[in-house]
Amino acid sequence: MVFAVLLLRLPFLSHPIQGDDYYYLAGAMRAQIDPLHPTHGRYVFLGEMVDMRGHPHPPLNMWVLGALLAIFGDVREVPFHAAYAFFSLAAVLAVWWLARQFSAPPVTAALLFLAAPAFVVNGNSLEADVPFLALWLASTALFIRASNGRSVRALVFAAAAMALAALAAYQAVVLVPVLAGYLWWRARTWLAGWVALAAPVVMLGLWQLFERISSGVAPAGVLAGYLASYAFQALPSKLANAVALTVHAGWLVFPGLAFAAFRRLSRPLWVLVIAAVAPAAWWLDRHPLFWVSFAAGLVVVLAAAVTLVRPCEPERRFLAWWILVFFVSALVLFFAGSARYLLPMAAPVALLVAKQVERRAWLWAGIGLQLVIWVPAAVMNYQHWDAYRAFVGELRGELSARRVWVNAEWGLRFYAEAEGALPLLRSQPVAPGEMVLTSRIAYPASFTTGGGRLVEIARREVRPSIPIRLIGLDVRSAYSTVTLGYRPFDVRNTPLDEVKAELVVEQPPVLEWVPMAAPEAESQIVSGVYQLEGGSWRWMGERAVILLKRPSGASVAEVDLYLPEGATPRHVTVKVDGRPVAEARYERPGSYRLRSPAPLRVERDPVTFEIEVDRTLSPRGDHRRLGLILSGAGLRRVE
Repeated sequence: MVFAVLLLRLPFLSHPIQGDDYYYLAGAMRAQIDPLHPTHGRYVFLGEMVDMRGHPHPPLNMWVLGALLAIFGDVREVPFHAAYAFFSLAAVLAVWWLARQFSAPPVTAALLFLAAPAFVVNGNSLEADVPFLALWLASTALFIRASNGRSVRALVFAAAAMALAALAAYQAVVLVPVLAGYLWWRARTWLAGWVALAAPVVMLGLWQLFERISSGVAPAGVLAGYLASYAFQALPSKLANAVALTVHAGWLVFPGLAFAAFRRLSRPLWVLVIAAVAPAAWWLDRHPLFWVSFAAGLVVVLAAAVTLVRPCEPERRFLAWWILVFFVSALVLFFAGSARYLLPMAAPVALLVAKQVERRAWLWAGIGLQLVIWVPAAVMNYQHWDAYRAFVGELRGELSARRVWVNAEWGLRFYAEAEGALPLLRSQPVAPGEMVLTSRIAYPASFTTGGGRLVEIARREVRPSIPIRLIGLDVRSAYSTVTLGYRPFDVRNTPLDEVKAELVVEQPPVLEWVPMAAPEAESQIVSGVYQLEGGSWRWMGERAVILLKRPSGASVAEVDLYLPEGATPRHVTVKVDGRPVAEARYERPGSYRLRSPAPLRVERDPVTFEIEVDRTLSPRGDHRRLGLILSGAGLRRVE
């Protein structure tokens, strides 16, 4: 098993920084100056400055990365990934041990687990998923050993592993009902075992209390605030999450193997599967890759439910209980439908399938088919993130010559910031002479170039050689997020992403009156105005600044605005070159034209045109501060 893990991980030791690695590394860097509080900082997320205490994971992974950073002095891909391979090894060995305890073929069960998609792909990241998985499986193995032999020593190690798992991920609390099931069936009178189950809850409580005392804020409270403000837990998100997690459950082992293992489901249950798959395929995605995967996921979950209620040995019942408890918990806790969320469920599915399928040839075929798909997917993933590393390397000279903003998350942002770039805030003005690096898929934010225009100086099409896609342009895969689609992966040979470097060059304003839909508007808006919507209008914030061409004669200041429901009352002030020229108060929603009462003569060129409102609103799920809607603003000449 050690050789199998090394064979899987060694080719990817130089894997580029990817995905959420950036945020954990930000905490690791913070740990160099404040080891006890790696999340006591702020960083830009989706164009907004946020509090790191709202990070969705406790600090254990940041501490691990912080220790590696202290040892090596900088982020170095090869030694960091070599260290993280230990967690993969620990997880596989734990499954091998569990297979021996549960009378499943140990090597086959461990390899079934190793071939799980998220283990193959996400095991090459520096995120918290695989360290948490290793601690989850170690906790389970140690607790089972302790319960079987009433071993206090093994129980102490199990409690310690559960406590560490709680510091790696909040979902460690699901260990409590999962292991409580095993204790109930095998050693329900053992009081020490019941007491030990409190370890993850106690650890999370102590950490929250420590943070509350030392900083005045509990991280769970900050996280809950962000979840609410971004509407992550809204019903549509939860339903999409449920569909995507069902799809991913169908790939914890190869779908054909899942059908083979649980083919003896009763006829009513198969009818139920068909009845659920048919409308999902019709309404969500008619591609066979979706509905076959969705059906396989339903079969896995229903088979676990049937196993739980039918008479069987305690080990088989426990595996079914583990699957059901974790799957239901994932439906409640998560919102993005990512495949990595189900990693702790991969082990019981692999063990149960290994016990169910009597023909070893079928098991080995399933393992082989999984690896034939997911190892190339891991190679594709490497090529994706390596394209960002190479793009930044090619621009190293440009990055050192001027101020550069990176308009992206994830790997492109990490490598750009390592060369001195700064993260771009939403609607931030970028001045002439500055450069912006942008990725089309990495959540770019809108920004303005008042007094300048964008000139592209470099572009790279990210097109991995392997046509499997986990995320990307026009991709319908839920592997990382359900916002892209519902398939476990997609098969395309189109570009995965496009990244570009653009320089802002100075350009005098050409319009006196600026319709929001005009092509010139982007270069004349300095700040406070958001991206074009509906083809004709833009929201502005509390204060908008627009540069105008100086009119040759007398003119009036004018603003065409709209106040929707909930945006009133508003007091609006218009200034020209810092001088108030018009104001009005609006009590009702509707369209208005605010105009200066007398003609103006302006002397400066360009003219600075400002619009101010007395208050703003932020709708649920939208972090922008919204004042009113603009369709046009500027100066109109009068005869």
